Amino acid sequence: MAARIRENIDGDLAENHEINVTPFIDVILVLLIIFMVAAPLATVDVNVDLPGSTATPAPRPETPLFLTLKNDLSLAIGNDTVPREAFAATLVGRTKGDRQTRIFLRADKAVGYGDLMEAMNLLRGAGYLKIALVGLETAPGEAAAPQVGTGQ
Repeated sequence: MAARIRENIDGDLAENHEINVTPFIDVILVLLIIFMVAAPLATVDVNVDLPGSTATPAPRPETPLFLTLKNDLSLAIGNDTVPREAFAATLVGRTKGDRQTRIFLRADKAVGYGDLMEAMNLLRGAGYLKIALVGLETAPGEAAAPQVGTGQ
């Protein structure tokens, strides 16, 4: 150990020039345990309120192909409702087999994230990887205007 007791003539203890780091290590280990326990608790059930986009909208093609996911989870290509079983064949027919066509995906506000991902998986399963998400552009004090964002 680092402590030594010697008996001196004048009764003072001898100076010890060694650093005792044991209490410091104990404190660091306790803090480490506290942070290891507290860190996962801080990330559970995080409420997210995503802001509206104020970016300039991307230009639309002359004849965009819209895939709409309605609030009753039915799919529509253009203005025609399509059953999920015939989705891939209908989409191939509308794009004339061109899998490089960008599909503009829009969904009702009430549709859940999982349902939106399921629609994107249907597109991926049909071979369409170029997907643009359609949303509403919001600016402070203005009404919402349609906006197209691209993603790949």
